[in-house]
Amino acid sequence: MAGTKTLLTLENFIGGKFLPCNSYIDSYDPSTGEVYCKVPNSGKAEIEAAVEAAREAFPGWSARSPQERAQVLVRLADVLEESLEEFAQAESKDQGKTITLARSMDIPRAVHNFRFFASSLLHHTSECTHMDHAGCLHYTVRAPVGIAGLISPWNLPLYLLTWKIAPAIAAGNTVIAKPSELTSVTAWMLCKLFYKAGVPPGVVNIVFGTGPSVGEALVSHPEVPLISFTGSQPTAEQITRLSAPHCKKLSLELGGKNPAIIFEDADLEECIPATVRSSFANQGEICLCTSRIFVQRSIFSEFLKRFVDATRKWKVGIPSDPSASMGALISKAHLEKVRSYVQKACAEGAQILCGEGVDKMSLPSRNQTGYFMLPTVITDIKDESSCMKEEIFGPVTCVVPFDSEEEVIKRANNVKYGLAATVWSSNVGRVHRVAKKLQCGLVWTNCWLIRELNLPFGGMKSSGIGREGAKDSYDFFTEIKTITVKH
Repeated sequence: MAGTKTLLTLENFIGGKFLPCNSYIDSYDPSTGEVYCKVPNSGKAEIEAAVEAAREAFPGWSARSPQERAQVLVRLADVLEESLEEFAQAESKDQGKTITLARSMDIPRAVHNFRFFASSLLHHTSECTHMDHAGCLHYTVRAPVGIAGLISPWNLPLYLLTWKIAPAIAAGNTVIAKPSELTSVTAWMLCKLFYKAGVPPGVVNIVFGTGPSVGEALVSHPEVPLISFTGSQPTAEQITRLSAPHCKKLSLELGGKNPAIIFEDADLEECIPATVRSSFANQGEICLCTSRIFVQRSIFSEFLKRFVDATRKWKVGIPSDPSASMGALISKAHLEKVRSYVQKACAEGAQILCGEGVDKMSLPSRNQTGYFMLPTVITDIKDESSCMKEEIFGPVTCVVPFDSEEEVIKRANNVKYGLAATVWSSNVGRVHRVAKKLQCGLVWTNCWLIRELNLPFGGMKSSGIGREGAKDSYDFFTEIKTITVKH
């Protein structure tokens, strides 16, 4: 029919081939609220086909030397880097993030993930010890686990998918990946690069669909001995239940309710812009974002004024606008959820200083139905409020005062999550002292989101189990064996 738009239609990638599906899910452009893509609504049959392809590819791929596998990963990094702008444009449109962020962080980090694990693969060493009295030599060897099930989220789609694929195949495993059905486009585009980079058929299989259909089939499959998941705690609980009968290896990277602790001797010239960024980057849709800001009482008023002024300068705009600081949230349902927390805060008597319900947005007429929200700052709120306890995962942060070091440590730890924290102070002793007492897996001091991929990444408490990084990912994606030789 004349005037009908042709929607982008994705296909599953199994055994090195693109395969159509019997039914599809609508995928929406977050900036307009309009359907722009069709995602396969896969299920058990597609997972069975992917398992067969991964099983057939495993002997050949795992038998390759680390050097050969590293060369494939380097080529994959190269061909992805050549298409950086194309992938950045697609990621921005599909997820709602700004084109600036996709260009500067998401796609470059995906490239780096392949290069990093290609390099780190070549530098692992094994353990060895000798028992003189028994005349025995003991040493360890590591072998790939087999088929790795990888489930990645919608907030950093290609960034986090490659963070799983790269170490899994570097270690010699084959892969079945399930990206979020909300953001599947760049995963599908990546499949087109596998042949170009020399990835053998069946080594990486990507099956699209929802958690209840594809995810559960993958997690419960007896021939998939390992699951790496990044996402929500309720989904992680379901994964744990389904995988328990098979004693699968699990890595679960879940949510956060991350505090920033700002002492009176903090350098506010650096602290304020960094804390605005840590609160609202990627629309607050990063598990490491700051959603609780504790400020020492002596500087509370000054900080609050300057922080709100700086927040109001963040421009909410369409994702393709290079001057925008924030784009659109992922979905209408998620936008409503985030807004509901602001409404709860108002009902509890909290004060909304800027953002939702206080300021107005200026958007083009076509984007009026998009999922946009202003960065929002809340104060006069109690620690027991759901806004201070639960993960909002949007552009909302709460700012509250504190008096003493001991008090703020206790309050910062008083949530079920334990992923990350930031500490701002010029007192070196205090920085080390506080960081050691915070119950979380990562602490940044006088900075935010500076990552060293050699070091462990992961959280405590309800923020998950396991760690990722050069050594930790290699350990997770391999099984260790001790061999003893009596001589």
